[in-house]
Amino acid sequence: MGESEEYRCWEELFPDALGLIFRNLPLQEVLTVVPRVCKSWGRVVAGPYCWQEIDIEEWSQQQSKPEQVGRMVELLVGRSGGACRRISVSGLPCDPLLSFIGDHARALRTLEIPRSEISDSIVETVAPRLSNVTFLDISSCTKIGARALEAFGKHCKSLVGLRRVMHPIDLVDKVCQHDEAHAIACSMPKLRHLEMGYMLISTEAVLEIVAHCRDLKFLDLRGCWKVDDKFLREPHPGLRVVGPRVDDCYENSYWEECSDYSDSSIYSWEFMDDVDDYYAVGSDDEAIWDDGQGLENLEVRFYGGGFTEGYAGFDWPPSP
Repeated sequence: MGESEEYRCWEELFPDALGLIFRNLPLQEVLTVVPRVCKSWGRVVAGPYCWQEIDIEEWSQQQSKPEQVGRMVELLVGRSGGACRRISVSGLPCDPLLSFIGDHARALRTLEIPRSEISDSIVETVAPRLSNVTFLDISSCTKIGARALEAFGKHCKSLVGLRRVMHPIDLVDKVCQHDEAHAIACSMPKLRHLEMGYMLISTEAVLEIVAHCRDLKFLDLRGCWKVDDKFLREPHPGLRVVGPRVDDCYENSYWEECSDYSDSSIYSWEFMDDVDDYYAVGSDDEAIWDDGQGLENLEVRFYGGGFTEGYAGFDWPPSP
């Protein structure tokens, strides 16, 4: 076998091909290991080829400092060069980050931002820039309500999936969420998949949604205790209804059954101000970090074992 057949120049692969390969690696390896292999791989990681899908939800749930989440979102969305199709991050800490996403990810089709500190007013401002979104997760975003839902529905004309699952603690000060149900019914007629776990809604509110969203195929009402599902199952045999009864207090299969996405990687990242004794990320080719969001302060730590329900925070109470 000739020398040219024994040694393949992996660094000479087209950037889009390398990007497809790198997407199959754990995120921390893409950011901390791949750039140090060679300059061409570093340029691929610094460009848009690896960042058409950005999934940092599990990592962001472990961060104690909101600014760490903001920094990572700005870094990865900026590198996507406007080509990002999916963003999944938990706990956006402020309105400007949603505005940043709207400005730099206009090709976005899936937006998953549960537990985010965003307001109705910023959603009304940014929603026109997110017109391509087809799936939206705004679970436990406690600072938004019917106004935000109406804005998303008005401007995201192709929206077919919505996840608006709440935790009972989120609703302590609320009497009902019928206005949110009405906003969904009136502004999101193409919905096929809807999750409304633990929302404070009545049977009438759900019937309004079903009447307006005629393409609806899946409806999750777990924890919506005031809904009588018999008025849904019998007249709508083609509609799969889950709930309102909750089978167990942790709902281990909740997201596995309802979500199209999962990530089983086990890691925890921390941005540190002073790191001397750990592996700090740098590069001989400093030009690849010219985006101003370098990872020289990124520390990677591995912990044994997997994530448990305690991390997810789904400590749902049983059926009354």
